[in-house]
Amino acid sequence: MTPLKPKPMGPIPPGYESEAGMLLVGGQGVAALIDQIGETPAFLYDAGKLRQRVAALRVAMPAGVDLHYAMKANPFAPLLALMGELVDGFDIASAGELEMARAAGVDGSRISFAGPGKTDRELDDALAAGVTINLESEGEAERALTLAARANVRPRLAVRVNPDFELKGSGMRMGGGARPFGVDADRAAALTRHLIAAGAEWRGWHVFAGSQSLDAQAIVAAQSATMDLVARLSDEVGASPPLVNLGGGFGVPYFPGDVPLDLSIIGDGLSRLLADRPAILRESRFALELGRFLVAEAGIYLSRVIDVKQSRGETFVVVDGGLHHQLAASGNFGTVVRRNYPIALANRFDEPPASEPVHVVGCLCTPLDRLGDAVMLPPVAVGDLVALFMAGAYGASASPAAFLGHAPAAELLVEED
Repeated sequence: MTPLKPKPMGPIPPGYESEAGMLLVGGQGVAALIDQIGETPAFLYDAGKLRQRVAALRVAMPAGVDLHYAMKANPFAPLLALMGELVDGFDIASAGELEMARAAGVDGSRISFAGPGKTDRELDDALAAGVTINLESEGEAERALTLAARANVRPRLAVRVNPDFELKGSGMRMGGGARPFGVDADRAAALTRHLIAAGAEWRGWHVFAGSQSLDAQAIVAAQSATMDLVARLSDEVGASPPLVNLGGGFGVPYFPGDVPLDLSIIGDGLSRLLADRPAILRESRFALELGRFLVAEAGIYLSRVIDVKQSRGETFVVVDGGLHHQLAASGNFGTVVRRNYPIALANRFDEPPASEPVHVVGCLCTPLDRLGDAVMLPPVAVGDLVALFMAGAYGASASPAAFLGHAPAAELLVEED
């Protein structure tokens, strides 16, 4: 029988430490945190790491650039409340997210609403709350204007532009070519002139070319192309945009070989762009719209080992969690080739690995439910805690929690003890 070859895993994010072999989150041992919650599986979010990430961005990016949180990455209520203290604005994609943001104390004036297929009810809710609506089409614009007139409110409207370029190296391309997102660049100025003539409060441009790029130079190039595009469009409109949302695209290192972004390259490039921007953009503010980059590394997903079994010479570590909570780590959230997220035994964080790799699988009755494929861990026993890193983004809310009737995972925002 051919021995199973180990497969590499992504890098554990910097800053995670242990005490007496136990992984710490917010300076507290994860076993004690699980006792506090009362169950596994669970997501733990380190509030200190969230603050550190936002602070690092503030230092690296030039003055006059706002930070917006794209809350689709993680809408956990205590986390939203904390982010409301740290960032300048929120970007939402549904009426449900609007309700969650408002419940977290975020004023409607700090919220922008993007996404195709907004219903009339969603537009009504956004108009009533004073939210900036990022229009995705001419049809949506006409509906927003009609609903605003019916409600006797002046709508706050921006135009999302489908650019004629893409963010190179991005994991998910959101602009360039035929897209459901935004108004094609060659029609965006005409629509904006129509909005202004109709009496709307024009809030500016929204350009989101792609996401999850680890190429800092590609992000700088996309921002430069965005600056040229919105300057040209603004000249065609004959008005300066109050705000230019430059999108995001900042990636995080999930997989083997991934290298963290060099924020200084992006910050220096954006500083040059702002210093040299055309006159039509001199009075404009700019914003970066970031989701996973702010929260991914601050989260871990903990599950408990309920069985260790052998099958034809291979070892399967069966945990009480799975893809129904952490779909992305299973490779079933847009990944073409499944690769291993960083994974460890939380209660034996410092121990060396055993001599043979193991598969970490979830509790679901499907072969897709695999959280670690031929990974090297210390010798595993029933009751051990498995920690899956990079779990702060697109975890609990982006996974099929109701699949097979299992309970949702607990969530906890951990402040420093």
